[in-house]
Amino acid sequence: MEYLIVIAALAAVALIIGGVVLLRPRGGRPRPPAGRPAERTGGATVAEEEDAGAPTIERAPPTEVPAPRPTVEIEKPPPGAGRLVRLRARLARSQNTFGKTLLVLLSRETLDEDAWEEIEDTLITADMGAAVARQVTDDLRTRVQVLGTREVGEVRELLKQELVKQIGPDLDRSLKTETAGDRPAVLLVVGVNGTGKTTTCGKLGRVLVGDGKTVLLGAADTFRAAAADQLETWASRVGAQVVRKEEGADPASVAFDAVKQGIDTKVDVVIVDTAGRLHTKTGLMDELGKVKRVVEKQATVDEVLLVLDATTGQNGMQQARVFAEVVNVTGVVLTKLDGTAKGGIVVQVQRELGVPVKLVGLGEGPDDLAPFEPEAFVDAILGD
Repeated sequence: MEYLIVIAALAAVALIIGGVVLLRPRGGRPRPPAGRPAERTGGATVAEEEDAGAPTIERAPPTEVPAPRPTVEIEKPPPGAGRLVRLRARLARSQNTFGKTLLVLLSRETLDEDAWEEIEDTLITADMGAAVARQVTDDLRTRVQVLGTREVGEVRELLKQELVKQIGPDLDRSLKTETAGDRPAVLLVVGVNGTGKTTTCGKLGRVLVGDGKTVLLGAADTFRAAAADQLETWASRVGAQVVRKEEGADPASVAFDAVKQGIDTKVDVVIVDTAGRLHTKTGLMDELGKVKRVVEKQATVDEVLLVLDATTGQNGMQQARVFAEVVNVTGVVLTKLDGTAKGGIVVQVQRELGVPVKLVGLGEGPDDLAPFEPEAFVDAILGD
């Protein structure tokens, strides 16, 4: 009996020793504790050595992190004051023939009927209109005869005074951009296709930012996807906000949301770009009136700026009259004055519409939109 007990004890001890041996990893080295990196042996970890013969497990490639979008550097546009003076040389080049012709004619030794008729014709060809050209000629003729002057400097000053008088130096050409209470100033920009309306909105935003205003641009021209893209590009340069929707969206809805966001974010000025419309399309013109009415449910429209191409002549005047009837235009922006346009268009537009020219476009550069200043304008036309 005792013999059997001894045998059983020896068997139990053998089983315990065998289990310990089996539990030890091959090579006699202990496994590293869980959660700690495996020790390296000759450049390979123990785990790597053990898994060398195991089937390969496919691992997903690491997720690529997209490159960060380039940061757009915010520009600091120059203030609006004095812009027209800075652009004087460009305006003078485009109007050079007109001014020089008048001064040469007025400096003749003898100013007979033929000479005065030629002066009047020169004013008409400058897009001043026949009635205005005749009035300027008659007034200038009287002053020259009374004073008996022929000296170029004196003649130039007389002509300048007459032209400035016709342009209207006392008209209020300031933009209504001051906030009223808890709402921003709202500017609605209208005009036909091809006048540079959307570009004018972007440039006007720059002018206002340069004057220290915060600006939001509303892309209510939803019939042309490029219009909203243009506004976003302009806005990104100066740090302005943009409200846009998908192509074909209701323009009035975009205008409404733009003004609402302008109120919520407390910007100083909201500029709403509208679709370019042909003045002959009654339905589209009615829609423009709807845009204005919808905006006015939240805020007063402080300015309705009509953008006109200064090179269009009488056709541009017909467009202007129809727009004025639909949305009560408060000011005119004349673009492309650096091209083939003549300075007399300023006088004609104001006489036809009864509203002042407030801004002029003098080139393709971002800062080529300038507040209109009658004396600086006439100086540039007549040259030194």
